[in-house]
Amino acid sequence: MTFQGNQGDPSLGQSVTGQPVAGQPASGTIRINGVDVRADAETNSTFLTHAFFWMFAGLLLTAAVAALVQFNQALLAFAADYFIVLFIAQLALVVVISGAISKLSATAALGLFFVYAASLGLTIGLIVSLYTATSVATAFLSASGMFGGAALYGYVTKRSLAGVGGFAAMGLFGLIIAMIVNVFLGSGPLGFVISIAGVVIFTMLTAWDVQRISKGGLVAATGSVEKAAVIGALRLYLDFINLFLFLLRLTGGRR
Repeated sequence: MTFQGNQGDPSLGQSVTGQPVAGQPASGTIRINGVDVRADAETNSTFLTHAFFWMFAGLLLTAAVAALVQFNQALLAFAADYFIVLFIAQLALVVVISGAISKLSATAALGLFFVYAASLGLTIGLIVSLYTATSVATAFLSASGMFGGAALYGYVTKRSLAGVGGFAAMGLFGLIIAMIVNVFLGSGPLGFVISIAGVVIFTMLTAWDVQRISKGGLVAATGSVEKAAVIGALRLYLDFINLFLFLLRLTGGRR
């Protein structure tokens, strides 16, 4: 993968050249460390490929840990006893990776991503233990289909999804508030509505995230191809996991 221009940036591991240009990047370019870089279709596809590679690696790690939890009563008990602690620690990891990406090395960010994926395997293992195997398989296949369709749309559409992404992001805040309220209310109908809203919101976020990654938006924001791949992987990973969990909650049959 080669960028066209005149200034090298060793943090990218790529050839970046060109003169810094004031103002906004020209059409068909992204800005990396103050330099406008022409991004062609092959370059954009490579950004997305890197993000999907790490996303799938994270999912495999989560699935492996979740499967281990199913066959280990000690791990299952640990996940149940420390569920809240795990949740807070996982939230903190997401905040650190996302908020401190500019200060972290790409290797450190990737390491934290895998720590997060492994820890989430504990909680996912606990959650799926409450549902039948058929329900889990159905939710997984449904989530895979919806995620794949949304990702494909985000990649091929010529329409900007910035407005859709912004709407989904606002909806996510409302969804979190509704989930907190329902913890105290314990309302079945509200829980059903929350699950439907969750599926819709994370389907929209999937399309938006794929478009941002494929157009080089995350590379421009982080100033590094490697860091952008990690952040992109984290976002896609969260989109898929949440889509799966909301579908499981919506359609799954408990044991």
